[in-house]
Amino acid sequence: MSSHKSSKPLLALPGSYGIPFFSSIYDRLQFYYFQGRDKFFKTRADEYKSTVFRTNMPPGPFMAKDPRVICLLDALSFQVLFDVSKVEKKDLFTGTYMPSTSLTGGYRVCAYLDPSEPKHAMNKKLFFSLLSSRHANFLPEFHATFAKLFDGLDAGVGGPKKKAEFNSLNDVSSFDFCCRAYFGVDPASTSLGTAGPTAVTKWLAFQLHPLLVVGLPKILEEIFLHTFPLPPFLVKSDYKKLYNYFSSAASKVLDEAEAMGMKREEACHNILFATCFNSYGGFKVFLPEIMKWVGQAGEPLHKRLRDEIRSVVKANGGSITVSGLEKMELTKSVVYEVLRIEPPVVYQYARAKKDFVLESHEASFEIKKGEMLFGYQPFATQDPKVFADAEKFVPDRFVGDGAGMLRYVYWSNGRETDAPTEGNKQCPGRDFVVLVGRLLVAEFFVRYDSFTVEIGTSPLGSSVNITSLTKAT
Repeated sequence: MSSHKSSKPLLALPGSYGIPFFSSIYDRLQFYYFQGRDKFFKTRADEYKSTVFRTNMPPGPFMAKDPRVICLLDALSFQVLFDVSKVEKKDLFTGTYMPSTSLTGGYRVCAYLDPSEPKHAMNKKLFFSLLSSRHANFLPEFHATFAKLFDGLDAGVGGPKKKAEFNSLNDVSSFDFCCRAYFGVDPASTSLGTAGPTAVTKWLAFQLHPLLVVGLPKILEEIFLHTFPLPPFLVKSDYKKLYNYFSSAASKVLDEAEAMGMKREEACHNILFATCFNSYGGFKVFLPEIMKWVGQAGEPLHKRLRDEIRSVVKANGGSITVSGLEKMELTKSVVYEVLRIEPPVVYQYARAKKDFVLESHEASFEIKKGEMLFGYQPFATQDPKVFADAEKFVPDRFVGDGAGMLRYVYWSNGRETDAPTEGNKQCPGRDFVVLVGRLLVAEFFVRYDSFTVEIGTSPLGSSVNITSLTKAT
């Protein structure tokens, strides 16, 4: 260990892993059922009087070989997860376990590669090229696909149930949008038809089930979801349908991949994963969260948003444009605030690749090479030592001088003020995701004055029912 240079006291890491095997199962039950996610972390932080401590993370036996982690709950210590000079990310995308590569065509896709691996840079370069080549299609394709979602909201609220399920409509529109925006090929016009969202959701479940609680009796969830991996052959036919779509629709991208020296088949599995898991999977969680927080904020925020959005749209001749979205300061801040208060990716993992000293706000700790680091992002981005009213949704938090606080928004596996590169693990589609969030808010308030919501939970986040809509006046 290098000499301690921090001005903060060097303390022994608090916490314990307990009795091998048994304690990790006990911790898993506490995490999923008896305490719940937030209370699990808060009680330990309070007990140890530290935002950095040792604990076990699910799923544990028999899914993960080693459940032991060093937990990071504050905005300062969390940042080490982005420092590729100190940590590696090999096979850590889903945490202490890794789904079978049978679910990704037998390949370790880019999400599981460390930046030190040559294929990581090649894949990220391909993703950047795809986003750059198709950026002109993002706005018109979003307008076209989400107009159908809004029609669905109108029909639901005006129908017998007097409400509309946003999540189910969003699943369809988000999948269609991703495919049309990236490749210009409507899935419905191919052999995939309308089966895409269902096929992807099943495929996602087979990768994420160790982390999910779906409402089954606890004993069944423990046996079938948290202890043993579900057999990949059960979604083989669904994945084949998706692969067939991408092998055809993404042909231009795959041609470019081959020109870069990549195997066409491997590139296709990577493009499929990036589209279905990273993009579509992200929008399944993120866009309902926008509707949740904006809906709960009520008419005062709705008025401010519609006034800002319609003023800019009117000045741009009635169209929503990229330059116009940049002028919508409150809209931008609202999207960032949703990403801060309820990030779509809540867990981040990394493994120390050398000995180093880690700092929290109050202390410093020795980290040994090979130790697993785990960050729970909602606590890090609601750090009261960084953000005022950290647990409150503050729509204009990032307006004006507040934009400087974006360096503490970490949803993309990096600071919002940093740039995704081939040499880091920050999401290559970060700016695309933020753009889509802004587009949802802007398109919505061009069409509607206000709305109300009914909020529930889903295995992946929030469920949102729209219970009333006031059309634009």
